[in-house]
Amino acid sequence: MTQINRIDHQKSLPQYALVTAAYWGFTLTDGALRMLVLLHFHTLGYTPLQLASLFLLYEIFGIVTNITGGWLGSRVGLNKTLILGLGLQIVALMALTLLDDSWPLVTAVPFVVAVQGLSGIAKDLTKMSAKSALKLIIPADQNATLFKWVALLTGSKNTLKGVGFFLGGLLLSLLGFAPALWTMVGLLIIILTAAMLFLSPDLGQAQKKVTFRQLFSKSHAINLLSTARFFLFGARDVWFVVGLPLFLYEGLGWDFAEVGGVMALWVIGYGLVQSAAPLLLRKSADGRSREVIENRLWVFLLTTLPFIIVAGLETGMPPALTILTGLGLFGMVFAVNSALHSYLILAFTPSDHVAVNVGFYYSANAGGRLLGTLLSGSLYQWGGLTACLIGSGVMLTLAFFFSLGLPTGKHSQ
Repeated sequence: MTQINRIDHQKSLPQYALVTAAYWGFTLTDGALRMLVLLHFHTLGYTPLQLASLFLLYEIFGIVTNITGGWLGSRVGLNKTLILGLGLQIVALMALTLLDDSWPLVTAVPFVVAVQGLSGIAKDLTKMSAKSALKLIIPADQNATLFKWVALLTGSKNTLKGVGFFLGGLLLSLLGFAPALWTMVGLLIIILTAAMLFLSPDLGQAQKKVTFRQLFSKSHAINLLSTARFFLFGARDVWFVVGLPLFLYEGLGWDFAEVGGVMALWVIGYGLVQSAAPLLLRKSADGRSREVIENRLWVFLLTTLPFIIVAGLETGMPPALTILTGLGLFGMVFAVNSALHSYLILAFTPSDHVAVNVGFYYSANAGGRLLGTLLSGSLYQWGGLTACLIGSGVMLTLAFFFSLGLPTGKHSQ
């Protein structure tokens, strides 16, 4: 069995704080950048499908980065992949400041797509490193503690992403595109410096090198969970990435700050619920059996919500009230599902394969986001937000189907 470097228990809390701070800072800029790009280029006349295309390489590189990043992290250490992710985001933000609104589409679109691709590599290196590190920071067999800390890291990250959405809309309104980007560069430089100085130098580095073949050699449980994750996050992004912001801007007549604000509040609330998920769920002693059953129940509940929202819109209910109420309910239920998934991948994963398994799992997450992003732009352009919501319901049905096969019990790895 491959041995991997764990953190001494006395150092676990400071290292958790460092990993969390780095993840927080990155997520803040990532959310702000998404809103900056979406709203800025919408004002330049980009169609919904063109807006979606700006994020394609971001998601495509996420698939590749999670797989290869997990392998790289096991060989050189998770601290190095985390630092690399922060550094690449700084480069991406600086590159976007070179963009000129006078550039023709044939020049501007490939440039933004390429820079967003670099940001996608940065995001998934940072996420894979931070979440994998938790398995090594938490003492073995402390399932309740692992669930609590995973939920706290993931939930707080999403809360900060929501703040980032609001920050992106606010900075665009107050400072303009390039000054907003430079503000985020300054924040990330501070965080990068702290990570380089204080993170444990060999965190997550395997003592026996992981082969490239092992990246695709997964257990039945991890394959099923990864497939369910693919459809779960595709279902969120199919209406959240392009369709919802443009509906709020075009359909309801909101301004940039209002759009950014409601997106921010949604993700903040989603993150708070995600952090509290361990308090809402019944847990088992083995850390798997009851949690798998809870996952099936919550994804079934989530599956019904997009169809309920569509029914409300089609029966003449006020659009703003219907969408905002449905958005809130979807966020709460989705948050519990996401927290369960983020815990279960670690529960199903032995410590000696944590980086490569988590990387594989989040490559499925990125694949779902890629499909969701593509469908969000194309379905909104074809049939508006209703078409996006129907697409979300179909993908959630598939996520529920694959969740039914997840094994329960102590020996389910």
